[in-house]
Amino acid sequence: MSEMTDAASTSEPIDVRLALRDAIVGGRYVPRQRLIEADLAVEFGASRFALRNALIALAAEGLVELQPNRGARVREISLAEAVEITEVRRAVESLVAARAAENVTTAAAARLREIGDGMRAAVETGELLRYSELNAALHAALRELAAHTTATAMLENLRGQVVRHQFRLSLVAGRPAVSLPEHLAIIDAVCAGDADAAAVAMSAHVGSVIGALRESARG
Repeated sequence: MSEMTDAASTSEPIDVRLALRDAIVGGRYVPRQRLIEADLAVEFGASRFALRNALIALAAEGLVELQPNRGARVREISLAEAVEITEVRRAVESLVAARAAENVTTAAAARLREIGDGMRAAVETGELLRYSELNAALHAALRELAAHTTATAMLENLRGQVVRHQFRLSLVAGRPAVSLPEHLAIIDAVCAGDADAAAVAMSAHVGSVIGALRESARG
């Protein structure tokens, strides 16, 4: 009996906001899809009160729309809005890259080089999904190394809103081959501890993403 009590006391309740956020960002729920509180309560094992608070928080992040008398649905981000969001990201990502260069260690540099080697191999073998995963891993490693709490919070919020557009972009034929040298330039600058060069390299890379998004919009 005591073992059951101990197990119950150590179990942590699910963070509904984070779980639902991951589901939206991961594509389990698609743009304009209705988010029915009763169904979500069953899926996540949470109360309607907790779900309502989670939906309000996600609406503040720009991931969910709350419609009067109609409930909630996943917000659709247009390409034009994705471009604007990425323009903001450009400035913040450049700051993160510079701070990462200032904080780089031998171990961190080795990790960044390892990710870069993996990205190069993924391009050579045409593994686009693998490349996309490593792309995300690189940016996450830079955020961790930068240790800039405000910038990290902003980027995670912004990324959540445009992740679908960026994922589709990463699967465009030839796009990884374009972005690979951009990423490697960022890695080289950060590993060298050159904050200015890291900021410039990151700005150039995100600028390239903005250009590709605009081209996609024209297409």
